[in-house]
Amino acid sequence: MEQNMTQILFALIRSAVRGTELTEAEKSLFSKELLPDLLKLSKRHDVAHLVALGLKNNGLLTKDDAEIENEFLRAVFRYERLNHDYKKLCSALEAAEIPFIPLKGSVLRAYYPEPWMRTSCDIDVLVHRGDLEKAISYLTEKLKYTEHGQGTHDVSLFSPLKNHVELHFDLVEEGRANNAIEILRRVWADASPYGESKYWLEMSDSFFYFYHVAHMAKHFEGGGCGIRPFIDLYILDRIASADRDGRDRLLAQGGLLKFSEAARELSLVWLEGKEPGDLSVKLQNFLLHGGAYGSFDNRVALQQKKKGGRVGYMLSRAFIPYERLSRYYPVLKKHRWLMPFMQVRRWFMLLRPSVAKMAKREIEANGQMEGSVADQMNDFLNEIGL
Repeated sequence: MEQNMTQILFALIRSAVRGTELTEAEKSLFSKELLPDLLKLSKRHDVAHLVALGLKNNGLLTKDDAEIENEFLRAVFRYERLNHDYKKLCSALEAAEIPFIPLKGSVLRAYYPEPWMRTSCDIDVLVHRGDLEKAISYLTEKLKYTEHGQGTHDVSLFSPLKNHVELHFDLVEEGRANNAIEILRRVWADASPYGESKYWLEMSDSFFYFYHVAHMAKHFEGGGCGIRPFIDLYILDRIASADRDGRDRLLAQGGLLKFSEAARELSLVWLEGKEPGDLSVKLQNFLLHGGAYGSFDNRVALQQKKKGGRVGYMLSRAFIPYERLSRYYPVLKKHRWLMPFMQVRRWFMLLRPSVAKMAKREIEANGQMEGSVADQMNDFLNEIGL
């Protein structure tokens, strides 16, 4: 049953994205008994609307399945709300004379057959670090946004419609996704004006493609990235005007060409029904184990091998490097000598019940991870170039 569910899942996604009909053999894989688990899996990966659309277009829904049909109606509504705020945000930043670059789904959805087909939970925009406070002040005063904390590379805000907006001031954290950060530091030099705008900028085709792959790799190292980024990759690979040579040059420079080739291969398995090779099967199994943001066990297994085993992993979690720590505590940029004190201050976060619970779970997972599982993960990482 599990094999049938995986096959029908991707057949339905393929049908929705490409506008094709299921074959009779594919239709025969579907049964009403599969529907609850099929929807549960697709919701974990935020592709339930595509599965619902595939079911509807192939006549597999009945009058009793109105709630399932509502999945893509909700996706349309979700898109309209996000797009409304996205347009207001872009106009506001242009009016405030703050250079900005839209990221992720806000750009990607333009290449889908219908923009609502590319769902997202956030509106992501990159601004210069030096413009961050100005941008926050303008959005909170003019658009009545509310600020909800700062992370290592972005600030979270919410619009009056309760849409989540992330103002990024960096693209990828240090030590993630091979050498990606060395490329991504050039983002502002690569960007050019969007249309007639002066402050609204866009990445070149090759740079945006590299950023997408790097973002996939970053989440992959965190335990998995789900199904949706592979659909994005398939869509990007079908842009007629794409600079394919430029894309591959950047991927090679950033150490992500091998990973991108494995990802492209799996996208063809899922979106064109290509027969999977051994690596695609491993990659699929790894990804389906997690949801849209991967799984906890996957992350621990991946990072344990990258950090040299259980002890190395725990040390890396206890003592984070200067570049990353200074994102949490910007005072280190001027007073690096405070680093030992900031490390200790960070440990006091364990006094928060939610943080302590997560840390306990992580320590237990690290200690219980079998050596054979970690070794298999290491071999897998080498195969995909991470």
